[in-house]
Amino acid sequence: MNLNSIHNIYFIGIGGIGMSALARYFNANKKHVAGYDKTQTDITNSLLDLGIEVHFEDSVASIDAKFLNPENTLIVYTPAVPKNHLELTYFKNNGFNILKRSQILGIITENTFCLAVAGTHGKTTTTSILGHLMNECNVPLTAFLGGISENYNSNLILNGTEVSVVEADEFDRSFLTLSPDIACITSMDADHLDIYGDASELKKAFEEFSKKVKSNGKLFVKNGLPIKGITYGIEDDSDYSVQNIKIEDGTYVFDVKTPKTTLKNLQFNLPGRHNLSNALIALAMSVEYGCPHQQLAKALASYKGVKRRFTYQIKTEDLVFIDDYAHHPEEINAVHQAVREMYPSKKVLAIFQPHLYSRTRDFIDDFAKSLSQFDEVLLLDIYPARELPIEGVTSSWLLNKINNKNKKLVNKKDLISQIQLSNAQVILTIGAGDIGEEVKHIKKKLSIAS
Repeated sequence: MNLNSIHNIYFIGIGGIGMSALARYFNANKKHVAGYDKTQTDITNSLLDLGIEVHFEDSVASIDAKFLNPENTLIVYTPAVPKNHLELTYFKNNGFNILKRSQILGIITENTFCLAVAGTHGKTTTTSILGHLMNECNVPLTAFLGGISENYNSNLILNGTEVSVVEADEFDRSFLTLSPDIACITSMDADHLDIYGDASELKKAFEEFSKKVKSNGKLFVKNGLPIKGITYGIEDDSDYSVQNIKIEDGTYVFDVKTPKTTLKNLQFNLPGRHNLSNALIALAMSVEYGCPHQQLAKALASYKGVKRRFTYQIKTEDLVFIDDYAHHPEEINAVHQAVREMYPSKKVLAIFQPHLYSRTRDFIDDFAKSLSQFDEVLLLDIYPARELPIEGVTSSWLLNKINNKNKKLVNKKDLISQIQLSNAQVILTIGAGDIGEEVKHIKKKLSIAS
């Protein structure tokens, strides 16, 4: 498809983090952009501020007439949209060009030098670090991020079109539309079993992705994964390895051993060994691209993070409030490791909203084990996203499996009052659902109280 011949682009699910980045991209490239989403959020408000039309009712009558001509309009949709969606059905029945978000990314990136970040955890943080490092090295790039970068207050970094930096999303096998020049695989833990059925099928998809890397390209893999490539790891014998780790005033200070040299006394401000690993692979990909070491070191120290990825909402002597997107047991373990490393002697309250009935069912025991590590747990109902309920799969079921006497099931309207009953000095909100919308209310109440 020649995107130059398309004047109008309409997004179904425009408020999604990946979809909104594409909407920003096309808007910056002078296309007419509009879309639908079911919920008004900070992201949709930011699109409205850019002059992008967004409506919240599934109704063809709500769509501007200029987007109803199939000859010059492209429809982009997210797989999270239900099959009976009225607008999507209309476009399908009336001869429009309709593509998934991943297919558009494939088209945009095929004529660029593409760096792609794959893995069941760490994609968004790694991609945003990589985009920031290369942007600070004045690489002419477009970076599509799966989260809002704190450095740019956006999920799009736009500094040219020769190079693209993208998340290679395994959901719905989306990453198989890409043909990267440099790629990495951060992790391959079982996930999205509603799509893959079992872990072996997920592994096959990652193997297939590894073969999508161009013949003269480079593939990085975290040490220990069952796919061949340039290895990276922490304090091990990988090709790229973090060594001599220290924590000084809440900042990691460390060396990185590369195949050719050692970079000394690098600084990185995000807590947690998982984030140190993300920083390492972003640095390694930038080095292989050819970015100067001195500029990379300066850029790494200036990286601020991604919203909802161990984001400090309150940070005082008496109270710390952190928000994180973690929605898989391994991600919750990583958050726990980070918070214990930074606050080893403080009581920690974790507020968790499970995401998807199927994921809760598939990893129920692992979720219970990861949540049991905290001093106190408040559990919200499952956020359904694209799914219908599954009989017997409830937050009550998960609560009963958590091995912690300080646990409670709460609803949103009672959440703040329950938090105020706790004497925890560190409070965490965790989950990929709409718990993120509660954060500003919690922050406001806790700030007044303190």
